[in-house]
Amino acid sequence: MNSIIVFSHLRWDFVYQRPQHLLSRLADKYRIVFFEEPEFREGPAAIKTSRPLPNLTVCRPVTPVDKPGFHDDQLPYLRQMVRELGDEHEDPYVWFYTPMALPLLEELQPRRVIYDCMDELSAFKNPPTHLLEREDALLKRADIVFTGGPSLFQAKKHRNPNVHCFPSSVDIIHFRQALDRNIALPSQKQLGQPRLGFYGVIDERFDPEIVRQMAEVHPEWQIVLVGPVVKIDPETLPQRANISYMGQQSYTVLPQFLAAWDVCLMPFAMNESTKFISPTKSLEYMAAELPIVSTPVKDVVDLHSDVVTIASTPAEFIAACERALNMAADEKLKMIRMMRDKLSRTSWTVTAESMYTLLEQLDEQDVAENAARFAVAAKASDATRAKSVRK
Repeated sequence: MNSIIVFSHLRWDFVYQRPQHLLSRLADKYRIVFFEEPEFREGPAAIKTSRPLPNLTVCRPVTPVDKPGFHDDQLPYLRQMVRELGDEHEDPYVWFYTPMALPLLEELQPRRVIYDCMDELSAFKNPPTHLLEREDALLKRADIVFTGGPSLFQAKKHRNPNVHCFPSSVDIIHFRQALDRNIALPSQKQLGQPRLGFYGVIDERFDPEIVRQMAEVHPEWQIVLVGPVVKIDPETLPQRANISYMGQQSYTVLPQFLAAWDVCLMPFAMNESTKFISPTKSLEYMAAELPIVSTPVKDVVDLHSDVVTIASTPAEFIAACERALNMAADEKLKMIRMMRDKLSRTSWTVTAESMYTLLEQLDEQDVAENAARFAVAAKASDATRAKSVRK
């Protein structure tokens, strides 16, 4: 079984999203090594490992360097660790979620280099130094590039000859559990109704002003926000009696939150950090067959505006939520049919299988090219021998 060594800026046990969905499925076909950013700890460098799934090992380096991510000061410690991984996993595929880990490629003999570009990281708050430079180098080095949505595809397609668009997908079986509204968490039922909810990372991509105005205009609404607060000051978030911050929750309980909600929210800020996002939660919300209101994120508009209500301002967002709460039965039935049709055409399993097929085709191409080179060399050798005989 071939191996894939993955370099990621996200922790495996952080919010369950694209890397976990894809790699947990590819673990049926490959041995996966998920190499995370280092964790600071004084003392000798070490590596912590865990096995969340068969064929999938998570490696978390621990170093005495108090610098974030794959900082250059971390590299002397990380190189040795990666070199040892290369000894254990011969001829691996090397898969990048962050270009910042690119210098570590030097310690491996990669079978293929893959870049799964799920976000425009340079647009996020406080991007690492050298990020753009390393992404440029990675795009030139990669044998194949996957993008997390159409906007990213448009941004990257001219920078590598082998770019493929794989938008966010969905684990339909998991999220359809929410159709049984009886599984709703007791903590949600206690809030009263109506309940309007969001789950995901709360960072610079989140628009707190929309939520603040929603809570003020409709104090009877219960607004539920599920997810960790990252890279922003929690004090800047609105605090109202009808806003509940639930913190980071396990992926397994998300359907139990959805089962309690009446409307699903995507109140993204319209700024550089959301220009290329393709929210995974779009399809997950649809699996729960609930009305969805979103700001005009490009990929949401292009892919899902037939079933997601788009609202550009806080006032429009509030009005859209009001309409969603008062949706007529026939209108809701039409929405559900459209959601089901959309969901029938995608899944994380299908996406992972498509990626696997492309990787296999690269290997088959290698075999064909090697065979062609061998045939040319053999023909040249035969011609040389024939000349020798004539002499």
